[in-house]
Amino acid sequence: MTPIKHVCESRMLRLLSRVGASIPIEGNLKAAAAHHNICSAASLRVSVCSGLAVKPMMEAKLYRPPPEVRGMTSLDKEAFTQTISVPALRVPTGVLNKVVKSLRKATIQRPGVPRVVQDTEESSDFRLVLLNPRTISSPSSFSEAEAEALRSFSVTEKLQYYELQLTYHNLKSEEVLEAVLPQGQDVTSGFSRVGHIAHMNLRDHQLPYKNLIGQVIMDKNPGVTCVVNKTNMIDSTYRNFKMEVLAGEENMVAKVKENGVTYEFDFSHVYWNPRLSTEHQRVVQLVKRSDTVFDVFAGVGPFAVPAARSGANVLANDLNPESHRWLQHNCKLNKVEKKVRTFNLDGRAFIQGPLKQELPALLKEKATVHVVMNLPALALDFLDAFRGLLQQEPSCDEILPTVHCYGFSKDDNPEADVAARASHSLGFPLEGRCSVHFVRNVAPNKDMMCVTFTLPKEVLFSSDPEQTEPSAEPAPKRQKCEEATEDP
Repeated sequence: MTPIKHVCESRMLRLLSRVGASIPIEGNLKAAAAHHNICSAASLRVSVCSGLAVKPMMEAKLYRPPPEVRGMTSLDKEAFTQTISVPALRVPTGVLNKVVKSLRKATIQRPGVPRVVQDTEESSDFRLVLLNPRTISSPSSFSEAEAEALRSFSVTEKLQYYELQLTYHNLKSEEVLEAVLPQGQDVTSGFSRVGHIAHMNLRDHQLPYKNLIGQVIMDKNPGVTCVVNKTNMIDSTYRNFKMEVLAGEENMVAKVKENGVTYEFDFSHVYWNPRLSTEHQRVVQLVKRSDTVFDVFAGVGPFAVPAARSGANVLANDLNPESHRWLQHNCKLNKVEKKVRTFNLDGRAFIQGPLKQELPALLKEKATVHVVMNLPALALDFLDAFRGLLQQEPSCDEILPTVHCYGFSKDDNPEADVAARASHSLGFPLEGRCSVHFVRNVAPNKDMMCVTFTLPKEVLFSSDPEQTEPSAEPAPKRQKCEEATEDP
């Protein structure tokens, strides 16, 4: 097996990931209102523009919110209306499209505001091209290529200034929230998107404005019809958390598509993290047709379903009855119910039950076996369930299972930390026999890691397992094994 990654190299990877992690999954609430045809909300009026225009005093920001919106807790959209001056060029209609294309970096970029408007003199031969006041303040502001294009189209570089009325609909979400929340406090404008649900994790100082924040998120992001806020930590038993609806409908049944696979589930009762899409794909790509996958903590199927679609035989388990129900549903939804056997068991009971029962025949057939253990808060503690799992002596040419086990680490060297904890749980040193993959940074100084190793024969066939204390998961439930054909 590949040895543990070099510490310096891994630290650089984590640093880069943390920089990326600071950017919310929805790109700091991309200005989704640009998809709405709300040009009528922007009222354009002429400012004085005869002769050589004298540029008005421009603020550092294009939009300066009225002071009366500060501290608003109930959204009043009309209160955000403001008129600003923007530069413009008068362009003949015959070359309009060419000019707009040449000036694409210099034109105004604002949700719901058109870049081209009617000429103020109401001439059908001319149109006005609105420019970005942050970058264009005088004719000398144009780049050499832009100035050359204007000369080639016989367009004068003389700027005119126009009054543009911006409304709530023309503002980006972060602009609205910066205007409302107390100055000097962090502005939340990022969220996780789960189907039609926007999932936020507000801080205490943002809670008085939670309903307004929810409404802004919903207004500015097409397709979002429900905004929720997490109200407690993830439950380590069923991996879900309590949430409150901040805005929109209270429909928690989400439909998402990840790596070409469709999933449906009740987001309020199961665990789903859209930030793990790349990790799901990475592991599934290691699985080949006719391999066997044991998914110990399967959730609603983000490993199990795509592995079955790739041709693998899958045994998938989850303790949460709701996750088990939606796992079955997603197997049927993706037409892999005949490739997946589902179980509703404690993880340890699944390893020492179905996995133990199936493994001897798979080893005899020299089948490739993967064991996925994605419960990072506890999974490393479950590795002791493999101690002495099988009693017969192994043959020399048996292909032993590959384990992919996830864990959190706050250690300065998380690779060494998770490898050492896995070794402790197995009762066997993994140094030089495992690889550790950095998955993502989940919080300051807290990383999610995946340790991958071939299950040592000294562990699997141990005659004296010396089991460690079981981890804090509820007592095993009655085994429930069914073909995944039941609708939720």
